[in-house]
Amino acid sequence: MPDRHTETKTRDHLSPPARQAGRGERFLLAFRKPLIILAHIAAFAASLVFSFLVANNMQFRRDWLVEQYPFFLLLFLAVKLPVFGWFQQYRGWWRYVSIADLLGILRAAVVSTLLIVTVWFAVCLQVPALRRALPPAITAISQGVFMADLFGTILLPAGLRMIIRLYHEEFRATESGRLKRFLIVGAGNAGEALLREMLRMPVVRYDVIGFIDDDPVKQGTRIHGLPVLGTVDQLPAICQERNIEEIAIAMPSATRRQHLRVVQVCEGTKIRFRTVPSITDIASGKLRVSQIRDVDINDLLGREVVHLDLRQIEAFARDKTILVTGAGGSIGAEMCRQIGQFQPRQLLLVEQAENPLFYIERDLRRQFPDLQTRPLICDITDPARLEAIFRQYRPQVVIHAAAHKHVPMMELNAGEAIKNNVFGTQVVADAADRHSATNFVMISTDKAVNPTSIMGASKRIAEMYIQDLGATSQTQFVTVRFGNVLGSEGSVVPIFRKQIDAGGPVTVTHPDMQRYFMTVPEASQLVLQAATMGRGGEIFVLDMGEPVKIVDLANMLITLSGLRPGEDIEIAFTGPRPGEKLFEELRIEGEDMQQTGHPKIRIWKNIPLDRDRLRAGIADLLEAARRQDQTALAVGIKSLVPEYAVPRSSGA
Repeated sequence: MPDRHTETKTRDHLSPPARQAGRGERFLLAFRKPLIILAHIAAFAASLVFSFLVANNMQFRRDWLVEQYPFFLLLFLAVKLPVFGWFQQYRGWWRYVSIADLLGILRAAVVSTLLIVTVWFAVCLQVPALRRALPPAITAISQGVFMADLFGTILLPAGLRMIIRLYHEEFRATESGRLKRFLIVGAGNAGEALLREMLRMPVVRYDVIGFIDDDPVKQGTRIHGLPVLGTVDQLPAICQERNIEEIAIAMPSATRRQHLRVVQVCEGTKIRFRTVPSITDIASGKLRVSQIRDVDINDLLGREVVHLDLRQIEAFARDKTILVTGAGGSIGAEMCRQIGQFQPRQLLLVEQAENPLFYIERDLRRQFPDLQTRPLICDITDPARLEAIFRQYRPQVVIHAAAHKHVPMMELNAGEAIKNNVFGTQVVADAADRHSATNFVMISTDKAVNPTSIMGASKRIAEMYIQDLGATSQTQFVTVRFGNVLGSEGSVVPIFRKQIDAGGPVTVTHPDMQRYFMTVPEASQLVLQAATMGRGGEIFVLDMGEPVKIVDLANMLITLSGLRPGEDIEIAFTGPRPGEKLFEELRIEGEDMQQTGHPKIRIWKNIPLDRDRLRAGIADLLEAARRQDQTALAVGIKSLVPEYAVPRSSGA
């Protein structure tokens, strides 16, 4: 809540008319109910005058104006005021009047008229004593007055409310600098709700030009006075002709492919893209202009909602002590958030980097105040530290997300990739086996398939060790393999955004470079689902959908920033870096793929390596890593992973 100093400062920056308007609004709010009652009294009085005029051929005559009107005004007010109060007509906020308010007026008017007619004809005229007490001029009232008054009692209070709303929406709205020319894509309920909210804004920020919709029935129609100008395919021409600056995609139920189409057809136009909240928020009336947000790359490349067996995952995680390595990384942190929903007994956050650990623990405390978390700074290659953690906390489930993942950097630091990705995995897995954890899940990468990089090869060897250990352990060891995640630390999306913010160029290694992408939440959810399916030794492969060209991703990010690729922001091709492939291999179909109960999860069937040979090879690799012997490392990797090959593009 702002303090007094802030409020004073805000008032000082207002113009004199704005300050005067603010004082007027505060006065109206302070005496709102008495003023509303007075307005209703005036409306009822005017309605009765109108009714007498209708019954008397629109003539002001002394017999009704002096003799009849005062009596019936008192009678009508005595009935109408409490009835309208019973229907809560003195509590509404007229600047936001809606159909529901008008229906309330209709009900109150009908009930009050029925009561007045009942009192007059069934009581006053039928009780002899009362009839004799009334002057003849009163009893001679025309019955048409009652019916005409019913319509006036509906129209005048409703008209007052509509005038107040019109005043705020049309006449009180003030411009906030130059208005942005705005176009709404989607002429359905969401688009109409968005425009209605914009019309209610006290300060106008947008000049809404019209709607875009592919429905041929809607072409040429108008919504709140604004036309449906054309289809999505006509967007570029319409934007250029009408000088559109911002587009709101008001299609919350549309697929991501439909959102992507809107952005792609506008590529090369200098437009900012916005989107509205979910259809649930719109249906419940919660849509506000302030909730409109920029379209994000996740809206375009993320996939449809993942359907999970929540009961199975809850049984896997509930009331258990769960340890997550690499808890401060993108995947590790999201794994912690997903697990937190299923009420584990305790969540152990193992992370070497202090700051990421601090932030994820604070985030978890905010989201799950009742969740017991333990931030544990630990290097996974330190067996003594890990042993102490396992001995003290006895985790039942281990999610192993810690790894060195940066491909070109690991080419320059091959020994560290082996020590962290292979030896670190070995240390964590051995501790889980030794302390009888029930489940161990290792997160792997598509770069482990026919690896051309040290990083990919190190993750493949780690997979082999996990699979081998799972063959004899009581712990269920499984591996889950997937591709890139959108927006993770060190991935192309945040790099491209920084380059765009700096004015470019956006650097892409090769025009044909492409990758599989998945959102961090989707990947984490599917990891949990795969973990519940494991029986030990499986390598699960997640369905990553269709690969995306990196240059297309760069173009989309530039377009979403309201800039034009190749004009405002250049794209520069720098050539593939050491260890990089042009195409990653991550398929879920074929003879070596086995189906599971989930459509997005498969099991890769392979022949494990002999245990003695595997462990001897890993020992030799670790010795070469400690010596930083590049030649011995290459030979050792090749002996364990025969498919490992240095890519031609790396020049090595």
